[in-house]
Amino acid sequence: MFIQTEPQDDPNVMKFIPGREVLPSGTVRYLDAGQAAASPLASRLFAVDGVRSVAFDQEAITLHKADEADWRLLKAPVLGIVMEHFVAGRPVVDETPVLDAAPDAGKTPEMIGEPGPIASELKELIDTRIRPAVQPSGGDVVFRGFDTEGFVHLETTGGAASFMGRVEAMLKHYVPEVAGVREFLDTAARPGLATSEGQAVKEVLDQRINPSVAGHGGHVALVDVREDTVYIRLEGGCQGCGLADVTLKQGIEVEIRRAVPAIAQVLDVTDHAGGSNPYYQPGKGGVSAV
Repeated sequence: MFIQTEPQDDPNVMKFIPGREVLPSGTVRYLDAGQAAASPLASRLFAVDGVRSVAFDQEAITLHKADEADWRLLKAPVLGIVMEHFVAGRPVVDETPVLDAAPDAGKTPEMIGEPGPIASELKELIDTRIRPAVQPSGGDVVFRGFDTEGFVHLETTGGAASFMGRVEAMLKHYVPEVAGVREFLDTAARPGLATSEGQAVKEVLDQRINPSVAGHGGHVALVDVREDTVYIRLEGGCQGCGLADVTLKQGIEVEIRRAVPAIAQVLDVTDHAGGSNPYYQPGKGGVSAV
């Protein structure tokens, strides 16, 4: 059995392609070992030190590792687990997987609006055309509903947020009833903001990060805190800034993880394509990170 490995744009994300069906359809993603109880394969992968999340689709297993972990050390045990699992003929999941369940795999996804022909058409567009385009970057887009105002609610992970401008344009082109796209995390219940970790992250943003980026006309909004993951949105001069990724990885994430050790990663859900006045872009002034 030959298993291909495929690095992604995010250096912490890698695909493992076993050359055989992983899931019959859809995707499922687990953020911790507790969520992965129904998947013998995911449970074993979480036992590898440094693995932070596990996702399955029809043909691949996608792992997200901790920043400090090294793929050179992780790949051997991961390949061994995947090979032994498929050679033994074990199921990937013990139960029918909850498809498109991110980030709370194993639970019924919360949806906005009522099912109908427009919602079905939108979901098909997203599943067949949009997700295959963004997943190679290590991100994903999940349809969460179509509301009465004409807004499509999408949940984005990884680098998918940077595609939202193009996603909105495509959906409007094919479905004229679409008024726009909204991030699902902005409308869903967010109990993580009330936790001690959520409050600590908010304090870091309010007291240490936002005063710094305010000088560039920017702002960092806390969207949610789930398990060991913080979701943020960059606004003002930070939205669309050419140095946004540097600011996130070398500034914001470092500060948050230093102050709140329980946090393993910080994900940006910003629609950077929609930025109207980024602080830095090619040909424009600005020499430091947002």
